[in-house]
Parts: sequence; structure tokens; C-alpha cells
Amino acid sequence: MKTFSKLLLVLLVLIYACNGSQKKSETTSNDKDSLSGNLTIFHAGSLSVPMKEIAGEFMKENPKVTIQMESAGSVECARKITELKKPCDIMASADYKVIDKILIPDFADWNIKFASNEMAIVYTDKSRRSSEINKENWYKIMLDKNIQIGRADPNSDPCGYRAVLVSMLAEKYYKQVGLANQILKKDKGNIRPKETDLLALLETGNVDYIFLYRSVAEQHKLKYFTLPDEINLKKTALNELYNSVSIEINGKKPGEKITQKGEAMVYGITIPKSSPNKKVALAFVKFLLSKEKGMAIMEKLGQPSVIPSSTKSFDKIPEELKQFALKINK
Repeated sequence: MKTFSKLLLVLLVLIYACNGSQKKSETTSNDKDSLSGNLTIFHAGSLSVPMKEIAGEFMKENPKVTIQMESAGSVECARKITELKKPCDIMASADYKVIDKILIPDFADWNIKFASNEMAIVYTDKSRRSSEINKENWYKIMLDKNIQIGRADPNSDPCGYRAVLVSMLAEKYYKQVGLANQILKKDKGNIRPKETDLLALLETGNVDYIFLYRSVAEQHKLKYFTLPDEINLKKTALNELYNSVSIEINGKKPGEKITQKGEAMVYGITIPKSSPNKKVALAFVKFLLSKEKGMAIMEKLGQPSVIPSSTKSFDKIPEELKQFALKINK
């Protein structure tokens, strides 16, 4: 009788365990299946390559989700939300301050910093004088009247105002009075809304050199050379130096201006308050910021992680995303 009781007890334990496992499996499956619908992402042009790959991996895990992406200059992306009122689930900016200054507090509550980059001078084999250009003489060659240079629009794209800031820092670094103005007044016909628009001009030979992010150059297998850290906006330790230069760009409203100081390059991401599909948006941002998933792709494509970083909006970040940020200690 004792043996029978023991066998019955074991059997009941096994049945309970199987049922629990089945329910857990069903719950996991249901949670996964519950992610569905369209997800709209506005992102910086320099995120085009990694975002495409990350979105593809996310949709493999969540086949009922369809991701639609719009690439533009980060400032332009923000204005699509604030001025054009276009539906958007996620906004990823090449400069986290675009989110802070244009979207928060009226159109978004929080901002998470997630990746870095640096400015470089990018060219091809067709670029004139490419065999002699380097980090010491680049500004002299770019001022050659026979050389065409290109840059992004400062009022549309962080890469555009960063090209201006780099020129100002170069004037200080090389001790060349008036250098920034000389560079910036040259070839204004080659200014484009976002940095990736410059790639076509470069690859067709219409321009010889462009100010561009190092990651984009690497992703498109273009030639480039890096600039001294005092110029390239890469090192957070040099923020005091970078802060010594600034540019006025268009603000939230027509006629309004924002002062944009030099600062180490840091990307930011948020979910707008008006997001039509917040559940999937949260899942995607978590996927993107996870070290083994989205950030592994970002790192592979030349954009190092800065996770976790401090943010003024920590308290308003959704609980499931707070692991990717740090609270500023006052």
C-alpha cells in the first residue's frame, strides 16, 4: 500500500509539472503571438544600415509585425512629429539632444542614449588629390578651387551642424584664423538634407570629399581618414573643448533658433506620446538596446554602445527599459 501511495504521488507530481510546462509554453507563445501590427520608425540616415538589419531580426522573432522605416535628418524626423503630426512609433536620432530640445516634453517623455560615432573625411579613388590627403593637410586640399566638397544641411541633420562644428574646431586646432568660414562658404550647392544623400554625389564623382560619420563610410566601404580627437567629436572627455564652439539652428517653431554647442556624438531613442502601437514599440526598443541583439548589430557596423548612460528623463522611462539607462545623481 505504501508503495502504491508513493507511485501515485510521483504520478501526480509528473502530471502537475507537465501541465505547468504546457501552460508556460502556451503563455510564452501567446505573448509572442500578441505582438502584431505595423510599427513606424523615423530614424537618422546614419542608422539606415543597422536599422534595416535589426528590423529584419526583430520580424523573424515576431512574424506578425510589419516594420516601416523612414530615414531623414534627425531634426527633420523630429519635425515630422511636431509639425506634420505624422504617425510614428519610434524616433531614433543621431543626436540625443534633438529629442531633448524638440520632442520633450510635449511630444515625448523620455530619451535613452544608446550609441556613439565620430566625424571623418570621406572620399573615393575618383576624388582628386586623394593620394596626398591626410589628417594634417585635408583642410588645405579641400580649399583648392578645383576640389568639390559636400556636407549636410545643419537645419535638417546633426551631421550638417557637426560638419560646421568640426570646421570651427579645426580652425582652433590648426591655428588658422578664418578657416571655418572659408570651408563653410565653399561649394554651398553641394549641401544636402541628410548625410546619406551625399553618398550619391560622392560615388558619381560630383564631389571629391564629404564630411560624414565614420560608421557610414565603413558600412558603404568608402575610403576615409579620421581626424584628431580634438576635432572629431568622438571623446566625451573632450566635451569642454567641443563646447567652446557652437552654431544656431532652427528651433521648434518657425523663426525660433536653438544654440547647438559642440559635444561628443551620442545617439538617442524614444517612443513618441502619440505612438499608435506602443506595445510593439516597447518590445522593439528593448530588442534594439539588448547587448546580445540589436546592440551587437550596432557594434558590428561601427557604432559603439554607450549603454547605460545617464539621462535627465530616467524617472519617465518605462520600467522594462530602465535597465538601459542611468539616473543622474543630483
